[in-house]
Amino acid sequence: MGEVVGVGLIAHVPTIMLPKETRMELNEGKDSTLVSGLEKLRRDVFESDDYDTVIVLDSHWATTVEFVVTSHERRSGKFTSEELPRGMQGVPFDYLGDPQLAELIAAQAEKNGTWITPIDDPDLPVMYATINLWKYLGEGLPDKRWVSVSLCQTATDDDFLRAGRAIGEAIAKSDRRVILLASGALSHTFYKLRELRKHEMADPSHIFSEAARAADHERLDWFTAGDHAKVLETMPAFHTVRPEGMFGHWLLAAGAIGEENCTAPGVLYSEYENSIGTGQVHVWFPKPVGGFPRAKDLTLSRD
Repeated sequence: MGEVVGVGLIAHVPTIMLPKETRMELNEGKDSTLVSGLEKLRRDVFESDDYDTVIVLDSHWATTVEFVVTSHERRSGKFTSEELPRGMQGVPFDYLGDPQLAELIAAQAEKNGTWITPIDDPDLPVMYATINLWKYLGEGLPDKRWVSVSLCQTATDDDFLRAGRAIGEAIAKSDRRVILLASGALSHTFYKLRELRKHEMADPSHIFSEAARAADHERLDWFTAGDHAKVLETMPAFHTVRPEGMFGHWLLAAGAIGEENCTAPGVLYSEYENSIGTGQVHVWFPKPVGGFPRAKDLTLSRD
């Protein structure tokens, strides 16, 4: 029987892929704690043998009529970002997929009242919300499997939770020990082009608005206290500061680990940082004693 062995809300910002000297030039002579946090997370967690598969809940992969899960045996190639090719170009990647788990996830969709399609097309694009995390946490660990799940851009909060439950049920029915990575930010409003270069520093004073910064801090307090129920209860308010991907990356993870039934406290693996207006942080949720709660067992209509 499979299980979730760790969950992360992890930042994937393009600056982590820049050379250290460039990062420091952009940040008043200091390096981003997002980089050192990923390096520590790799040492503490990802270099262990306590997991088989990583599922990246990818906030940059927007699909429209369904959720999609990658079902390749292997993915390899070179990645150049369409958004920021200056900083991410020709990045090599090569990792195992997990087609069996991907198919099992898709098989739980109808019961949970949603749509999830496995795709193994070799030409399917890969996003930097996956690649950037793999470069830090997965490269050089050839036996670990990596799978990506899209965020359906027409989904509601409830739709994300339904798809998350399908992921959690599939993991429980498998023999996999799985890490879930909710790859994305908290609040996510950029400064406009002629202003943004004034706000490249990591200091949170550069977050786009005081309301966004306050909302992010509230959720970090709840996450570190293990109050997942409060995060879910206040999603309507959080939407007013425009979390990345409608916060679907986190809602998918929450659906897989029991939603409000989960009380696992989070550990900060970075400081809370700005990235041209957006709120970025690494929060790691270790497996609690007794494990994460199971996904809710509900049978729902797609109507």
